[in-house]
This record gives sequence, structure tokens and C-alpha cells, in this order.
Amino acid sequence: MQRNFTDQLGRMINVSYPPKRIISLVPSQTELLFELGLDQEVVGLTKFCIHPIEKFAARTKVGGTKKLKLDLIRSLEPDLIIGNKEENQKEQIEELMEEFPVWMSDISDLEGAKHTIAQIGELVNREPEAAYLNHLITSGFTDLQTLAAENNLDKKVAYLIWRKPYMAAGKGTFIDDILMLNGLTNVFKMHRYPEITPEQLALSKPDLVFLSSEPYPFTQKHLEEIATILPGVKVMLVDGEMFSWYGSRLVKAVQYLFQLQKELY
Repeated sequence: MQRNFTDQLGRMINVSYPPKRIISLVPSQTELLFELGLDQEVVGLTKFCIHPIEKFAARTKVGGTKKLKLDLIRSLEPDLIIGNKEENQKEQIEELMEEFPVWMSDISDLEGAKHTIAQIGELVNREPEAAYLNHLITSGFTDLQTLAAENNLDKKVAYLIWRKPYMAAGKGTFIDDILMLNGLTNVFKMHRYPEITPEQLALSKPDLVFLSSEPYPFTQKHLEEIATILPGVKVMLVDGEMFSWYGSRLVKAVQYLFQLQKELY
């Protein structure tokens, strides 16, 4: 049967329901599909969709999130493609939209992530599973906010995602919202992912600097590099998946963020 769905860009798509040949173009949404109980329905994913690893190994890789192999996607004959406005390249997505049902997410905060989980659950006929995930996520983040408030956690943080040039997570990002929900204030008020100089970083006067594991893989040597710019400031390597993946990984993020909060009291 055919069903109409509206994606988060306001586009209506017509899908053969429930879809049997799905390609996911976003790692966090790929993991979500498997967590919802899909298996052979997911026929293609990107080279960055590494969770769960056994599913990744068994699926066709259709390129990177921003460098898709369009002819390979066509050969898989998908009846649904799931992408994201920020993660995927606009021109490639628009080309795919001319040939296939493409459902796009556009997420900037935790509430948007939960809404997406519910919508994707409906899209792939897994609504109860999606509702249960959202229950776990809501409960977990409510507890995190309570703990942050009870312990008066109120620190200013710079969250770096790239080097040469340095780039930070700014306002209007999912990362910024996750920081705020954990009693942390982003020192950078610029929108999205601004480039910053070492001088700007020093002038921002953060209490903490988080060096993300992705998309740039910061390591101990980079921690020491930042420490020379901000002597006396606590610099930490953090798991970027726990701050920026907006699917089922949010359940695991709760425990990670709980442990992180304990280090910051």
C-alpha cells in the first residue's frame, strides 16, 4: 500500500508502506533503524554508519554522507531514502529526490531529536519501539537536568569540533542544546559552527574546553596544544557521538553524560 508522509523540510513524499528497501544516509539515523528492529530492510548506508558494526559490515556502503555514490544508490532500487539537511549535500539530495522518496530530518535540539524518532518510527512501521526509546530518553535527560541543578553545575564551555582552522559548536546546534541541558553554557554565541582563532578562544574565557572525537579526531597531543592557549583551564577529550548523535544513541549518552557531570562538580 502507498502512504503519504511529510518530512521535516515540509515536503510530502509517497512511500510504499511499510518500506522494504531503505537506504540511510546519516549514521545516527542508521543506528536508530536497527534499534527499532529493522534488519534486511536496510539495504544501504554510508561508510560512517558504523553502529552496530555487524550490520555495517553486511551492508552496501553508498559513499560518505557528503560524497554519495549516486549510481550505486540507484542500483539498490530503494523504496525509501532517509537523510538529514545538515549531514547531506543539498545538490545530491535534490538529484535523488527526483527519482526516489527521500525523507529528510532537520534537527537542532533534543525535542527535535525525539520528534524525529517518533516520525521515523511511524515511517517504518515501528511506532511502539520508537515510543519506548523516547520514554527512555525523556526520563534520562530529565534526571540529568535534575542532577545538574542539584549540584549547581554552571560552567562555561568551548566545544571544539575541528582543527586547522579551529571550529566550535555554536548556537542553533544539537551540541549546544545538549550542553545546556547538562548545566553547561556555550561561550560561543555565533550561529552553527564558526571558525575561531586561538586569540578568540582565549578571550572567550571558558571554564572548560571539550575536544570532540568527531568529526576531527582530537587526541592527547591536541589537548596539550589547547592547554598552552588556555593555561589553567580544564581541557577534556569527549566522545562526540554522545553530544551529536540524535537517534537511539541518546539512551547511551545519558550514562556517559552522568559520569561526565560527576567529573565536573
